[in-house]
This record gives sequence, structure tokens and C-alpha cells, in this order.
Amino acid sequence: MKYYAGKVVWITGASSGIGEALTYALAQQGARLILSARRKEELERVKGNCPIATQAHIKILPVDLSKPDTHKLSAEAAIQLFGQVDILINNGGISQRSLGKETQLEVDRKVMEVDYFGTIGITKYLLPHFLSRRAGHIVTISSVMGKIGTPYRSGYAAAKHALHGFFDSLRAELWKDSKDIYVTLICPGWIKTNITLHAVTGDGSKLNQMDGSTKTGMPADVFAVKALVAIARKKEEVYIGGFKEGLAIVLKRFMPGMFSRIIRKAKVR
Repeated sequence: MKYYAGKVVWITGASSGIGEALTYALAQQGARLILSARRKEELERVKGNCPIATQAHIKILPVDLSKPDTHKLSAEAAIQLFGQVDILINNGGISQRSLGKETQLEVDRKVMEVDYFGTIGITKYLLPHFLSRRAGHIVTISSVMGKIGTPYRSGYAAAKHALHGFFDSLRAELWKDSKDIYVTLICPGWIKTNITLHAVTGDGSKLNQMDGSTKTGMPADVFAVKALVAIARKKEEVYIGGFKEGLAIVLKRFMPGMFSRIIRKAKVR
């Protein structure tokens, strides 16, 4: 895919899962990469796993999405690493597994702070750079939970729904500033990563177990290739995942009553 050759791509949540898989796929495409997450040592591991010939074009920039007062400096630092950023991939975030009635409000706030405010914070501080260049591509890894809601994921679904509202609105606004600034929302279904191991429960503690749907999900490297195709085609929104999750989106859109009756009985963990 020629779209990525030489482009500077900033990936949040690059230390594992989807972000790690995207890193490897983009390195193969000749992109220059900025890898961000909280754990610097894990970012270094990911960089070290890339082909030696590409490692000179990979920079490490630790970022904590839960600390909004650092996001402006992070965006400025990202621009300085290569002199520009061409594509931002908002991938960092946390998941949640607990009943809404049993989830402490501070846990909901934490999920929203990281998954929503952290994402739009990085975006807002990088946006002036895109506007000044009149070019750029904002990619946000949402979730099937951005289109539907299921038991045990109320806080997570809320944050992902919020991302769709924000980025759909932003896309409509940016069209007036430049037709070369693109906004892509990618909705993964069940992808085989460790995301549920780190998911927060009702009291804020980690789940520390992988749910069945994630364990049997699409391999992250397969997802990454499909995602890069969608981004290169400048898709506004795309779903990537299994048949069941895709069917759930269709049912929610066109047969909401049926979806409601099915999802309340479905095994979702």
C-alpha cells in the first residue's frame, strides 16, 4: 500500500494488542512511526520486534491518556520527532466488564477519561498541525460497542458511543477547512488480544481473565491488515470482525426491538 510509504504515523496504545499489530504492519509498509503508550519498556520491545532496517524510523513517545494536562506537550513532542505527523491512530484505551448497577461511578469516570477524553485531547492538540498543513488523517479505533450496547460493558459502550458522536461531528466541520483532512472510525469486533485481562471491574480492579469471545476472535495481525486497507481507502467508518458482531450492528440499526430481546439473553462474557 503506497499510501503509507514515508508517512509519519502516530499510534497510541502501541504497546500491545491492536496497536502492536498495526505497528508491525505499518513498519512493513515503509511508514515512519511514533509509538505511544504508558509503558516505555513495552514500546521498546515492540520497536525491537520490527525489522532492523525499519527501526531507525521508529520513535518512542510515552503517553498517559489519563493525564489530560500532558496531552498538549505530547502532541508538540510528536510533531518535533519527525517535523510532522501525517496520520494519527487513536488506539489507546481500556475496557470494562461489570454490571452497571455494580460499577462505581469513579470507574465509569476512569473509562470515559481514558477512552473518550484522552482520545479527543490528543486529537484536539494535534489538529492545529493538520489545519496549518491543510492535510492529515485522524483514525480512531472504536469498537462494535460504539454501535451497540451489551451487558457488562455499560461504561465502555458509553465511551465508544461518545467517540462516534465527536468524530462524526468533527468530520463534518473539517470539510469546510480542508478536503484533505480525513476522519476514519474503525469498529473492531472480537479481536484476539489481552484487552480483557486489563479490563476494569466494578470496583476498579483488573478482570485478569480472557473472555471466550475475545479468545476466539480475529487474530490481531489479520485485523491490522484489514484496517490499513480501510484507512488507505479513506473510509469514513468500517466494521472489522466476525459475523455475529456484524449481524448485531445490522439488527440494532434495522430491527432494534429484536436486537433488544436477543442481547439481554446473549452470552457476552
